[in-house]
Amino acid sequence: MTDATEPLHVSQHHRTTLEHIERHPTTHNLEWNDVIGLLDEIADVREEHDGKFVVKLGEGRIVLTKPKHKDVDEQMVLDLRHLLHNAGYNSEKK
Repeated sequence: MTDATEPLHVSQHHRTTLEHIERHPTTHNLEWNDVIGLLDEIADVREEHDGKFVVKLGEGRIVLTKPKHKDVDEQMVLDLRHLLHNAGYNSEKK
């Protein structure tokens, strides 16, 4: 039997990104490309004409702005953590 909240279809690289998002205290070296790669695999991601990214996952929806540097900021990590948690995603392994 598998845990319904375990993202079985996520690659090991994306599972590592998910672990970084869940980490307490919040990690400060989480790269945008890793985050958007994970979201592309598990969510509906659409880039708007203004460069913002609309992410829909389960019943949740957030709008992300690509950071000026390669790493995402702490608030974005918290927003992603909330979205993923509400959609039932976690990185725990059985």
